[in-house]
Amino acid sequence: MANVAGITRRDLLKNAAIGAASVGLGCAGLSQVSHGGKRPNIVFLLTDDQRWDSLGCMGNPIVQTPNLDALAAGGTLFTNHFATTPICAASRASIFTGLHTRCHGIEDFGTPLTPELSRITYPSVLREAGYRTAFIGKYGLGGELPVNDYDYFDGFEGQGFYFQKEPTGEFAQGEEGGPHLTAKLGGKAVDFIESTSADQPFCLSLSFKAPHVQDQDPRQYLYDPALDALYKDDEIPPPPKDAPYFYNRFPAFIRDSEGRRRWHMRFATPEAYQRSVKGYYRLISGVDREVGRIMAALEEQGVADNTIVIFTSDQGIFNGERGLAGKWLLHEESIRAPLIIHDPRMPERLKGRHCEAMSLNIDLSPTMMALAGESIPNAVQGRDLSIWVRGGRPDWREECFFEHHFGAVREPVIPASDGIRTERWK
Repeated sequence: MANVAGITRRDLLKNAAIGAASVGLGCAGLSQVSHGGKRPNIVFLLTDDQRWDSLGCMGNPIVQTPNLDALAAGGTLFTNHFATTPICAASRASIFTGLHTRCHGIEDFGTPLTPELSRITYPSVLREAGYRTAFIGKYGLGGELPVNDYDYFDGFEGQGFYFQKEPTGEFAQGEEGGPHLTAKLGGKAVDFIESTSADQPFCLSLSFKAPHVQDQDPRQYLYDPALDALYKDDEIPPPPKDAPYFYNRFPAFIRDSEGRRRWHMRFATPEAYQRSVKGYYRLISGVDREVGRIMAALEEQGVADNTIVIFTSDQGIFNGERGLAGKWLLHEESIRAPLIIHDPRMPERLKGRHCEAMSLNIDLSPTMMALAGESIPNAVQGRDLSIWVRGGRPDWREECFFEHHFGAVREPVIPASDGIRTERWK
């Protein structure tokens, strides 16, 4: 990991300006030969604060995610996927650029991507290559919304709100008017898919707010009332309170942190715990419902067999484990997220596989470039995961570097941290 700490942003941007490196291992050939020589479409689905074990296909016996489970059954499920910085803005910047946080430099909610960094993002590379690019949903980075960087842009600043007043279109916190935001975003994605042409490949990035809480609303998890019956009769197993690393063994700067404050808001009583986790699961099931609509739209448009669907989250979240809520720290609950890559062009023998290789959020951008048959800029630190999807077994990382420096400004509210995770140790 020394190369991560030793490289500077100037070095990275210099490399980006020099040009692009070969993606190797036949990626370009795969994308061009399949489906009559057409390049594949890419649909990138991103949720917010969804932990790795909150899908049926990841072994959760309670949450209902049939459409996402079907994606995994027809694709590759990465079972050890991680966010290198577990906070929204930094993680999303890493997803866009393929860079670790200390290299792209975005550690807060106000800093935008620089023009130099914007040029090496997967939407920019694919648009330059002739893809029709679209972004819908939570943008998550600072600065002005990048309306002109996409062919179609319908994103919003900040966290957004789950419910909005009609017909004004103004978001109103906590007021349950109009359709749920998750359904609205899914509908916009369907509209975009229906507007696409067989003559031009597209890359659609859909960024859900769910299952993130509605900050400042005491109810926190504002799910679609249509899903209210889900999980009503289920009992969610609580996290063990005698775990060796429960919060009372942590130093004071963690015991008094934002994660502990939010624990009191969501999990302080057994009733609050059940209400919060069931709300969290309902938000995830709402996303799953929209994934079903999107897959149906791809079928109706006649492009499903040449459209790669990637599903992941920006990071995980504590659901009461260790006496904490939120994310930010380097425990598994915080840094580990789901990842599914569904490539319908793969032969049946390569579908429904579980990949245990350590994948990172910085791998997503170069993977999409490689799937599109494009070269990956030299500056990018992530690696192409499509090698695993195609059944390859490349020489791969055995450790990964994590960091979280937002707390350097606000400590002790959110403690800052650095760490390395190997296949066995942190």
